Amino acid sequence: MKKGFDNEKYLKMQSEHIRERISKFDNKLYLEFGGKLFDDYHASRVLPGFEPDSKLKMLLQLKDQAEIVIVVSAEDIEANKIRGDFGITYDMDALRLVDAFNAIGLFVGSICITKYAGQVSADQFIEKLAGLGIKSYKHYKIPGYPSDVNRIVSDEGYGKNDYIETKRPLVVITAPGPGSGKMATCLSQLYHEHKRGIKAGYAKFETFPIWNLPLKHPVNMAYEAATADLNDVNMIDPFHLEAYGETTVNYNRDVEIFPVLNAMFERILGESPYKSPTDMGVNMVGNCIIDDEVCREASEQEIIRRYYQCLDDIKRGKDCKNALYKLELIMKQAYLSVEDRLVAVAALKREDDTGHPAAAIELEDGTIVTGKTTDLLGASAAVLLNALKELAGIEHEIHLVSPEAIEPIQHLKTGYLGSKNPRLHTDEILIALSISAASDKKAELAMRQIPKLRNCEAHSSVLLSRVDEQTFKKLGLRLTCDAKYEESNRMYHKH
Repeated sequence: MKKGFDNEKYLKMQSEHIRERISKFDNKLYLEFGGKLFDDYHASRVLPGFEPDSKLKMLLQLKDQAEIVIVVSAEDIEANKIRGDFGITYDMDALRLVDAFNAIGLFVGSICITKYAGQVSADQFIEKLAGLGIKSYKHYKIPGYPSDVNRIVSDEGYGKNDYIETKRPLVVITAPGPGSGKMATCLSQLYHEHKRGIKAGYAKFETFPIWNLPLKHPVNMAYEAATADLNDVNMIDPFHLEAYGETTVNYNRDVEIFPVLNAMFERILGESPYKSPTDMGVNMVGNCIIDDEVCREASEQEIIRRYYQCLDDIKRGKDCKNALYKLELIMKQAYLSVEDRLVAVAALKREDDTGHPAAAIELEDGTIVTGKTTDLLGASAAVLLNALKELAGIEHEIHLVSPEAIEPIQHLKTGYLGSKNPRLHTDEILIALSISAASDKKAELAMRQIPKLRNCEAHSSVLLSRVDEQTFKKLGLRLTCDAKYEESNRMYHKH
């Protein structure tokens, strides 16, 4: 994979910058951590070379100074909100994060339940935390938030919130997803610290948009595409421009809330330490791009992938037409169309040639391999086998799994497991391949190629079943699908 980002430089610069920010306050900094600490695959897709756990590695360099507070909204717990990439609820993801942080030596001090208003499910979660020996605190909804600064910064506002007891200079405030109340938690803590005579500081760590890239740079536009459902808009930071005469990029919510934040800082600290939303940030990502063209191309593909995903969600019944409108606008602004996704063009051509659903995978060297639907295999299973053959240098005509081995599996599916589709799914063909590898050298050689599929582009001319989608995701393939079912009269996709 061509690299556009220097990960080692980033780890060094970012940790140094955070240490510098801590020193500017009373050795106490509340750092709002936007985006994903673990598994930041969006960043790794648009900045080739950025490792998904980069932010975590950076924190590990500060682990003796840092503790983590995980924030979960009681409203999200009550709504049973799901984290899309893992398929688990936000409260369960908070526990997953505790385990993950503890496993690598990062100290989790507590979990804060925000927007608490007596929700039954939130109370049950608090009881569960107590049973697990995890400290929890409650922060409440404040009437007039965020505009009524006098009420918010008072004993009737932040003063009613629990004070989160922390032990270390750097307190990282993170959450399972957006809208959890991270910023409000930080500001509430500043208020309580100030009452205790401690002049604590606040900073914001958002990877995107990248403040020192142009507004319409594809990397920043890919962030807008990723947050189309939140209606975030990248914009020039007018406060930074006025204060310093320097053009920087931020996003609408931070720009809109900054006057209120400034007023809160002034009430809490006496004066605001910042002149702009950009000032609040500690993001060094833009300084570590080493090949702009590589990052541009990667971001353009991400925009197209997001567009396809939205079309698929609508086909499956999700209400996201507003997000689709935003994505169509971003596609136009970036001068992109679906024809710019070569792997999709190849899959659709194969479908036209055969009259049946097809799939394609673009390998790291640019070679595009296709697969068609047969009586034995679905197109996604076929293209996986074909891609592994290509990577292993095995002739296309060679059967890595014999038809005689596939037929008993089909009989099991249809005769005993109630499946109406006899064709093998991706997980089933990989299991069959692994069995063949025990006695067939070529099948064994093909199996050894599986890691090379990671970060390759893939496209299916029809929507795939969840099991096929999950298999592609586990393999690290970047999948898109045309928003149509294999059978034109089908209203939903069976698993």
